[in-house]
Amino acid sequence: MKEKDIQIELAVQKEFTHNLDDKPDLDRNENVSKFFRFFYGIDPSKFILPGAILVAAILVSGSIIFYGLNSGSNRTALVKESVVDVSVDDDPVLGDPKAKITLIEFSDFQCPFCRAFWSGAFQQIKSEYIDTGKARLIYRDFPLSFHPGAMPAAEGAECADDQGKFWEMHDKIFEEQAKFGSGTIQFSENDVRKWAGQITGLDMSEWSECFDSNKHASEINKDIADGNLYGVSGTPTVFVNGKPIVGALPFSAFKAEIDKLIK
Repeated sequence: MKEKDIQIELAVQKEFTHNLDDKPDLDRNENVSKFFRFFYGIDPSKFILPGAILVAAILVSGSIIFYGLNSGSNRTALVKESVVDVSVDDDPVLGDPKAKITLIEFSDFQCPFCRAFWSGAFQQIKSEYIDTGKARLIYRDFPLSFHPGAMPAAEGAECADDQGKFWEMHDKIFEEQAKFGSGTIQFSENDVRKWAGQITGLDMSEWSECFDSNKHASEINKDIADGNLYGVSGTPTVFVNGKPIVGALPFSAFKAEIDKLIK
């Protein structure tokens, strides 16, 4: 991603924050700098205005991603109070299909926030709620237009799903994305092919036929259309029994919402 494609607006939006501490502005601005250096490999100092410290809205090609600037439990959380009736069809499911709690994730395989969610909160959600039969997670594709590798990655994962290997491919893609570190995350169709070839038990002849024919493109586009209908504007967005949680928030943000439904 090029610097000129990124506009950063920092604004005080208290309705989107909780557990704010009293750290000085300088400390918070340093958190902003660390955040953008880690995810985008750029120095945001030229964009940042002193005093604008609570919420970063990254506006890229009209899409908005909110992400907290505070660390640990003080990180900004965007948990909307509205409940949305989100439909699903034959999307990949992790966990007991009859579980009381349903999490529907709209995600992008090239998105660093989605990788952060996968490596963090997702793993704890899986061990505490999904593996214990309390919840299920349904994955829906939302490849963003400015991530050229996201669509082929989504198609590759859906083709793996035809053989019951979606979650293996899902994990593989995010593992590979993590190897880019703080540099620009760029991968191609050839990378997706290579990663598919490393999935144990995947019939590559069948997978390649699916991938080359763009078999699942229309299904992925339907996910995008549905996401837009439900107000998804950035990834990851996770609906917990219809309640949207936006961003790679800590496990505690998801736990708070899930535990309300268990009681």
